[in-house]
Amino acid sequence: MLNVVLIGCGRIAKRHSDLLGKGQIKGAKLVAICDTNITKANIVSDKYNVPAYIDMDEMMQKEQVNIAVVLTPSGLHAKHVINLAKYGKDIMVEKPMALTLDDVDAMIESCDRNNCRLFVIKQNRFNVPVVKLREAHQSGRFGKLILGTVRVRWARHQAYYDQDSWRGTWAMDGGVLTNQASHHVDMLEWIMGDVESVFSYSATALVDIEAEDTAIVMLKFKNGALGVIEATTATRPKDLEGSISILGEYGNVVIGGFSVNRMQSWNFEKKQKDDDLVLENFSVNPPNVYGFGHQAYYEHVVDCVSNKGPNLVDGLQGRKSLELISAIYESIETRKEVFLRFKPKKCKLGQE
Repeated sequence: MLNVVLIGCGRIAKRHSDLLGKGQIKGAKLVAICDTNITKANIVSDKYNVPAYIDMDEMMQKEQVNIAVVLTPSGLHAKHVINLAKYGKDIMVEKPMALTLDDVDAMIESCDRNNCRLFVIKQNRFNVPVVKLREAHQSGRFGKLILGTVRVRWARHQAYYDQDSWRGTWAMDGGVLTNQASHHVDMLEWIMGDVESVFSYSATALVDIEAEDTAIVMLKFKNGALGVIEATTATRPKDLEGSISILGEYGNVVIGGFSVNRMQSWNFEKKQKDDDLVLENFSVNPPNVYGFGHQAYYEHVVDCVSNKGPNLVDGLQGRKSLELISAIYESIETRKEVFLRFKPKKCKLGQE
């Protein structure tokens, strides 16, 4: 049994603590919680009868830990991962893994030096319909890829941002692209391949924050395909859609719902057995935008740690997503097409 500790008791911590505390992850259990706000830590501590700490070093020294999970604000991820790495335990970190490429490189180097594995949480890759989409892509059913689109049409009102002073700031969070759409940006590149260049626009439409609540991105992929990212938290009155569509030479797939959870189109020129059952069999109905991917992702991590299997979303994969997001912000600031690879000059993300 792997002992897991959580660092950070914010919004996403409930999903993690429920999975571990309720015994839904075979081979792993929650053994401690840490937050600088002891009131928040005690809520989880009391619910699952585990000790609460306000100091992560004290927790790591007192508890028997196999995996430490970093759930703090994005702008603190690098500091916390680098500090935890000295204990030589495997580390999971929520998306985005950091806000600057320099911080990401320091995190990867620190984990490598201390012989601990770094897992970047990209749970949407493990959603049931997304796994099926990836399978179709890898088997060549699309042929030449033509166009890939992701849409995030969610609702985040001012009260959401007012919960914490860091939300929506450049130094600690970023906007919809970094926070809510981060998983969708990752999925698009994961399916479509390496990005050649981006051109982007953004707006802060309905809330009072530093960063954007709405953005449009056009992408050119190195394989010749094109892409579109449409992301907003200015949907009203409630969450509407989190989707991905892939169009290829020989077919198309659309996964919709509010959390990339419902297979809406599965059409290919060359039919295969059970194609007619895909819409029904590869759709799920999660209770919120987090979907069911976290459980599958935890199961993947447990297998990797227990059996020394391959890490499907390591630090280098997390870096790739952040480089793309940073290029998007660079394009927004310069109003120019930005080619990858590049060194950010105008991107505000992670800056005071």
